[in-house]
Amino acid sequence: MEDRTLSPRPQTALSYAFAAALGVALVAFLFPADFLFPRAGMGWAPQGDAAQHAIAQRYFIGDAWRWPPLLARNILPPEGLNIAFADGIPALALPLKALRGLLPEGFHGIGLWYAIAWVMQPLAAVWCLRGAGERRLLPAVAVALAASAMPAFINRYGHAALTGHFTLLVALGLYLRLVGAQRLRLWAGAALCAVGTLLVHPYLAAMVLALLAAVPATLLLRGERGWGAAAAGLAATAAAVGATMAAFGYLGAAGDGGFGDFALNLLSPVWPWRSWFLGGLVGAEVDASGHGGWEGYNWLGLGLLAGLLVLALRVPRQVAGTVRRHAGLALVLAALTLLALSFRVGLGGAVVLDLGPAPGFLEQFRSSGRFFWPVGLALLIGCIALLARLPRIGPALALAVGLLQFADAAPNRAALRDWAAARPPWTVEAPALRALLAGAERLTLLPSWPCVPKADPLGDHARQLQVLALAAERPVPANTMYVARWRGARSACGDAAVIAAPLAPGELRVILPGARDQASAVMPGFAEACAPVGEILACRLGR
Repeated sequence: MEDRTLSPRPQTALSYAFAAALGVALVAFLFPADFLFPRAGMGWAPQGDAAQHAIAQRYFIGDAWRWPPLLARNILPPEGLNIAFADGIPALALPLKALRGLLPEGFHGIGLWYAIAWVMQPLAAVWCLRGAGERRLLPAVAVALAASAMPAFINRYGHAALTGHFTLLVALGLYLRLVGAQRLRLWAGAALCAVGTLLVHPYLAAMVLALLAAVPATLLLRGERGWGAAAAGLAATAAAVGATMAAFGYLGAAGDGGFGDFALNLLSPVWPWRSWFLGGLVGAEVDASGHGGWEGYNWLGLGLLAGLLVLALRVPRQVAGTVRRHAGLALVLAALTLLALSFRVGLGGAVVLDLGPAPGFLEQFRSSGRFFWPVGLALLIGCIALLARLPRIGPALALAVGLLQFADAAPNRAALRDWAAARPPWTVEAPALRALLAGAERLTLLPSWPCVPKADPLGDHARQLQVLALAAERPVPANTMYVARWRGARSACGDAAVIAAPLAPGELRVILPGARDQASAVMPGFAEACAPVGEILACRLGR
């Protein structure tokens, strides 16, 4: 039962205090200190996408200020790298660059971002629930627990920027407030939210704009006059995002395409992969695309599903009434679900509907399964808010749902903790390369990223990232980088001319196995300049 002896103000303070304490406790439990606060010279190697993000931030923080503001010209010369295209989390990288004189050598904020996201997730959930009119303590505790245990949120480890699900909760909270009153300060907050989310990750920004678009849609469907003002606020918000994209160099970028390769499976929301209670029923993510089910992973959690079942059985009319009152949001969430499913709809291991090629603009959203994230969060907020309103037992029942959701997510938290605590060894000779890089003015790494075949039988892609991670500690200007998006046509392999050129003073040329035979055949002074460093070759003048 809810404690009615507390006045609203103490309940508010206690709600946010619990959410903050929960987030801090989870950060302390999940992430080691050297993960949160890295520095140069560490004895373990960053891996995969996390390595890409850390490299991008290190090069950006170590470079001069430029225009566009996200440009790091000390990598991928002469154009340089826009760190947004390597998921370098500009929203954090920009203030870190401003503070770089206070940071340890080789610091990057990728680990720190996880701490920010995990503290903000329960706080944003409490704020969002209050927008639904529920301001009591027990429901706030419930939503903080449940939001921090949403499986799709926890399972984003390896891709730091995409853990920013709190931005979706903030946008949903803004929707709930804006459908109640059109206030300039709220739309200013919406614009700030959308622009800030863009500087976290464009996928999240698209979801935020979709949630904000539900404001005029809901008001229009209600027949309320405020829909025109809401449409103007949405247009101003979208314009702010567009202006930021233009000013910060986002426009004109393209990726690999493949819309639907990483889609939502129809069974994903109820497929209990990594459920503490039901996980033994399945052995992996569900997938019909042949690309694995990680991007489409959207198990809602046993607590949320149980809460939705209780509502469907106990108060179906109230649920239907809520959907009608928020019809614009319901339509947006339905559209996001369809986008997440893509044009090739999977049910279990089979594709049950294939609509053929998607329109070209959708190719920007290869990982379409992510678009179900706002749907899961909206179901969570609605579930807790409606449960809490049940007579007598409502707040206690909401708390039970939050506790069940939190307990059910234990395997997901364990997987994240193991990943954050892993200390994979370097597969390159890190001490020797650090010594060589200390005397280098620039790094030429061969083969460059466009020249490594996708199958990569030699493992050069992983070696590339490790060599670049070492070079980024200073950072030493480098010729190549693994990026998620690029401007114009994807760069063709142009290594032949680079390999055939003589070494320049101050250049360190690192030859990976995939370029060894070509270098030995055509590189001037190869025998005199190059020496093995483990499985790779390091070449420089006067070695």
